[in-house]
Amino acid sequence: MFIINIMEPILQIYMEKAQLQTGDNSELSVVEAKLAWIVHIIAAILKTKQSVGCSAESQEVIDAELSARVLRLVNAADSGLHSQRYGELSKQRLDRAILTFFQNFRKSYVGDQAMHSSKLYARLSDLIGLNDHLLLLNFFVQKIATNLKCYTESEEVIDQTLSLFLELSSGYMTGKLLLKLDTIKFIVANHTREHFPFLEEYRCSRSRTTFYYTIAWLIFLEDSAALFKSAMDPLLQVFITLESTPETMFRSDSVKYALIGLMRDLRGITMATNSRRTYGLLFDWIYPAHMPILLRGISHWADKPEVTTPLLKFMAEFVLNKGQRLTFDTSSPNGILLFREVSKLLVAYGSRILSLPTATDIYGFKYKGIWICLTILSRALAGNYVNFGVFELYGDRALADALDIALKMTLAIPLADILAYRKLTKAYFALVEVLFNSHLVFVLSFGTHTFMHIVGSLESGLKGLDAGISSQCASAIDNLAAFYFNKITMGEAPSSPAAVNLARHIAECPAVLPEILKTLFEIVLFEDCSNQWSLSRPMLSLILINEQMFTDLKAHILATQPLDQHQRLASCFDKLMADINRSTDPKNRDKFTQNLTIFRHDFRVK
Repeated sequence: MFIINIMEPILQIYMEKAQLQTGDNSELSVVEAKLAWIVHIIAAILKTKQSVGCSAESQEVIDAELSARVLRLVNAADSGLHSQRYGELSKQRLDRAILTFFQNFRKSYVGDQAMHSSKLYARLSDLIGLNDHLLLLNFFVQKIATNLKCYTESEEVIDQTLSLFLELSSGYMTGKLLLKLDTIKFIVANHTREHFPFLEEYRCSRSRTTFYYTIAWLIFLEDSAALFKSAMDPLLQVFITLESTPETMFRSDSVKYALIGLMRDLRGITMATNSRRTYGLLFDWIYPAHMPILLRGISHWADKPEVTTPLLKFMAEFVLNKGQRLTFDTSSPNGILLFREVSKLLVAYGSRILSLPTATDIYGFKYKGIWICLTILSRALAGNYVNFGVFELYGDRALADALDIALKMTLAIPLADILAYRKLTKAYFALVEVLFNSHLVFVLSFGTHTFMHIVGSLESGLKGLDAGISSQCASAIDNLAAFYFNKITMGEAPSSPAAVNLARHIAECPAVLPEILKTLFEIVLFEDCSNQWSLSRPMLSLILINEQMFTDLKAHILATQPLDQHQRLASCFDKLMADINRSTDPKNRDKFTQNLTIFRHDFRVK
């Protein structure tokens, strides 16, 4: 093959150079650059196996021939003179090319989804003695371990190595196979900076999350509480060191970097808990013994986003009820206790960050921490593992304090800034949707100015380009409008304090609901909206509140259209409300949604 004829002499030179004591750096760099190009080309050839109709047996034999050369190169690249060149850029590029090859090879020939091709492994056995995918997995894992041990400063190589490690571990069968390998057993038992120096490098600290996510994933495959406990020992030592640090020393650099690393590690481990059992192991390990260190960290380092961001992101992952992993026994108070910790953390951070002067990079310094806090609160409120009525019943301020500080943080940010930063926008509207869905009484207790500010932000969200955010805003408006319809329009007189508050807000700003209904109609009629179903829900609730409001809007829309179209369009409006009664029950809502689809189509016909 043409590519093998090109590669063989270059590979031979590279292998010979490995035996030398010293070498010409510039000459070696050129050789490594050539090899990196060739390995990328071979990786691309292997990737074609994943395409439909490209898995002929002849292709597998060719893939084996090409792969054998790359695998020989891997052995040469980590031996002799080359094992001293991990700091060289050309060597790093070569290793990244090798990792790309591994990733494509894995997708085609290793793992749960790949076919175990006899032709490929038979040929590899003849060429280099690797006759099944377990031996090949071991080869991959040894290269992963070598990279993690030898690269201390190259974020790119570390990140790509960890990405391959995670891909190999994620498959159920390959994960089980990995656990049989001595190299994996060593990594699980010795995940410390002594064995993996990149853990000590601050510039690689983001990679720690992926590293610990992968390790924890493998540990949880074993279903062993003893293995989990022993694997957590290095982290326990960090906790013990931090807990024994006196207050006067807590602002030192050693504490700072220990906290950052620990929070990134814990976030990775938490991400790997995807069941009630595995989450329970971690929860019992952290709570209550080690929770105070989080509060202490926030209290001392609130002005340093490099510390608070990983800490808050860990908490955002810890309170996320994905896969119903946060399901405690009926007699367990753990859900309530966890929310109390969340509340303390939010209050500690929020009260401090709001009192600090504004920095030049306002997003990095203030907004980023705030949006993570809003995410923590919305996940905790929507997680369905806390009975929030308990707090008011027993005079516990945890819920009220958390909601109050969240409100203060959101009001401290101009609406233009909320809409300008994408992650902040998502976090804000996610929280507002949860509040209008489950804590409407709290929202209605605001002063009219604050209440109108939030309702106004919902209208801005409706007009945005993000369909997900538009749907969240529609859901929030629907909850508000349905509450008004059921408690005020259909009620004899506002009886509950919440209904009285809402009636007062609307009386002071009577234009707010008609304006929102107008916005909804304009989006549905004149824009290409992909979330019409979501938008139809609040439209019905708003129409039912006040039919005069709908009549006025109809007249306004007709006035904007050509005169010769008025009769046809008026007929469209009449059909929109056909067979719709005065209720917000699901059947009536579905009928309105169907009518709206026909209405939109008929209205837009020229």
